Amino acid sequence: MSAVLKKPLINAAGQKLGTVCDLAITPDEEFPIVSQVLIQRKGQTYAVGWDKVVLFNPTVISVSSSVEQLERYQETGHEIHVKRDILDKQIVDVNGAKVVRVNDLKLGRHKDALCLMSVDVGFRGLLRRMGCEKLWGIVQREIPEREISWEYVGHLEANAAKLTLTMAREQISEMHPADLAHIISRVPMKNIQTVLNSLDDETAGEAIHELEPELRSRVISELDSERASDILEEMSPDEAADVLGDLSAEKAEELLGLMDAEDAEEIQELLEHEDDSIGGMMNNSFIAIPVDITVAEALSEVRIQAPEVDTVYYAYVLDPDERPLGVVSLKELLVHDGALPVEEVMTENLKCVQIDDDPKDILEIIAKYNLIAVPVLDEDEKMVGIVTVDDILERFLPLDLKLKRHPGY
Repeated sequence: MSAVLKKPLINAAGQKLGTVCDLAITPDEEFPIVSQVLIQRKGQTYAVGWDKVVLFNPTVISVSSSVEQLERYQETGHEIHVKRDILDKQIVDVNGAKVVRVNDLKLGRHKDALCLMSVDVGFRGLLRRMGCEKLWGIVQREIPEREISWEYVGHLEANAAKLTLTMAREQISEMHPADLAHIISRVPMKNIQTVLNSLDDETAGEAIHELEPELRSRVISELDSERASDILEEMSPDEAADVLGDLSAEKAEELLGLMDAEDAEEIQELLEHEDDSIGGMMNNSFIAIPVDITVAEALSEVRIQAPEVDTVYYAYVLDPDERPLGVVSLKELLVHDGALPVEEVMTENLKCVQIDDDPKDILEIIAKYNLIAVPVLDEDEKMVGIVTVDDILERFLPLDLKLKRHPGY
């Protein structure tokens, strides 16, 4: 693309009609098609239809029109211009899990039309625009290509005159939440919703929770309230509580009111605890089973509850008053005879903490006993939640890099 910008446009008689300043494109199923060549002539912009183009290459751009046949370009607001709307804008490099700038664009023939084939996001594209590609090649033997095919970038839509971001939806939804959060943090605030619109609610929630609290709050606050509440419903209760706890009381109440009543109630329970307390860290969603069942029945119960629970390493054995009697790991349920009573394979004497204890108490327990999660009890010794090793790592890892993450029990 950069090779044809500022090139003279001539007609069959060799008469210069103007200087190429941009290309107008039309979205298509595969690649955007060049529909008009825009030129500058005497301070005015003119448009030449692609059907008038005779030659188009970095050396010669020739059309069949005369000066008298040139038509003044009229902006309608629906056009997509390659230079104005795509060049120097940002896209998501899914493979590199980062936001990159479009340094140049590659045009090519496809089905008898000139199309936008790929975007160049590498150093070579930048050198080409600066006119230094050949000079750099003398010093460096190879200049690596960094092109992203348009099929992996996405398709332009109508009214995209202010396009600044586009991406491959299927690929970006498969990225790790931490990588998505990194991308979101690098994208201008006005374009973050474009990223989130490419994600399902569950993936969007995972990515949002990975953001720094300040940015996380801004993102949720600027989302449509219905979409924000849908995303919060897909998050685990403790993560949703983290997000809502950073918002104003009015905004948090509004979003809770839009959520499913059961989900909202679980999150509200967590919001009642201080952020720096065990109650504020815990997740009140965990797998609980009765004591009077077999291993096979317990495994079946785990399957039923697992879709609604984040941590499925353990099933906690509770009495009728919801007090913990023991714990059994998923591994133990898988390797033991299904006919055995759960009571025979469970581990008793759980290491528990009280809801008002200092979070450092959990740090010591997890580090000492190599646990993935620790049960939390209320003042009546009833089990009300768990705190996972991930929650502890998030809070204490900068202070204790030696904390182990191997499962115990």
